[in-house]
Amino acid sequence: METSITNRQLSSSLILSFLLLTATAKKTEAQTEIMALKFKSAKEFQLFFKHTGENIPVISGHRGGTTTGYPENCIATFENTLKYTPAFFEIDPRLTKDSIAVLMHDETLDRTTTGKGKVSDYTLAELQKFSLKDPQGNVTAYKIPTLDQVIRWSKGKTILNLDHKDVPPEMIVKIIKECNNNFIMLTVHNPTEASFYYHNNPRHMLSAFVLSKDAFYSYEKAGVPWQNLIAYIGATNKPGNKELMDLLHQKKVMCMISAAPSYDKLNNPAERALHYRETFAMGADILESDLPIEVAAALKPILPKSGIQRKFLRKVKLE
Repeated sequence: METSITNRQLSSSLILSFLLLTATAKKTEAQTEIMALKFKSAKEFQLFFKHTGENIPVISGHRGGTTTGYPENCIATFENTLKYTPAFFEIDPRLTKDSIAVLMHDETLDRTTTGKGKVSDYTLAELQKFSLKDPQGNVTAYKIPTLDQVIRWSKGKTILNLDHKDVPPEMIVKIIKECNNNFIMLTVHNPTEASFYYHNNPRHMLSAFVLSKDAFYSYEKAGVPWQNLIAYIGATNKPGNKELMDLLHQKKVMCMISAAPSYDKLNNPAERALHYRETFAMGADILESDLPIEVAAALKPILPKSGIQRKFLRKVKLE
């Protein structure tokens, strides 16, 4: 009889211990820390992206920074990247059949989801039946997010750079206003697009395609304040960029290189790391990459201990 009671007590104790461990694990998981970018005003937002000559290298996660188990254009992927490095994210809004903006880079679903065909041929409800795939094509538990979900999630955590796909600019402006988040960046391909977004909300930052001196002068002529711009200048940082970068840096504009179609494609990790570091050594301020976690590791040995960007970095616990 005593042995039976002892066994029952032991069993109860083991169950209680398991429940406590499970609760602790869930609490720890729920409170995962990320490295966030936080701003109190448009002035601080613009200051973070101002070229001073003493900046900390800034990383942009192209489509969020995909890795095994984490699909592109997915909130879980953004959060995973922010566990390793502060970053902002280039994302891709597209319209569904029922005119809801969702995140999807391609016009079709085939490459990144379990669905087939065009995004625009499905309603949001129909799209939610599909799952997202990671870069290796593995099916995940994640679903296609809406643009307003992602904008609301990003507030107090990071900056989103909205690429221009098939969502009309007027709708983009409306969604951002409804989400009450002024800390948004918008990709613009020409001064006309830049002027439209600037005059709708001068608090936003714009990621402008400035691929030549002629483009530089066209933006200057358009009258959009340089303090509202960063400049995308190409997929490689080459000596020929110097004259253009000098013009932009004189205006305190940060210059961005995208490694997604170039250095990220190199097979050798050491070679990739070398190019990431050289990109900044040659004067770039921002590197956009499909591999932001890898970029952060490559830059760690050369990161300066001071820089205005550090003022806006915070550790935030995810709930």
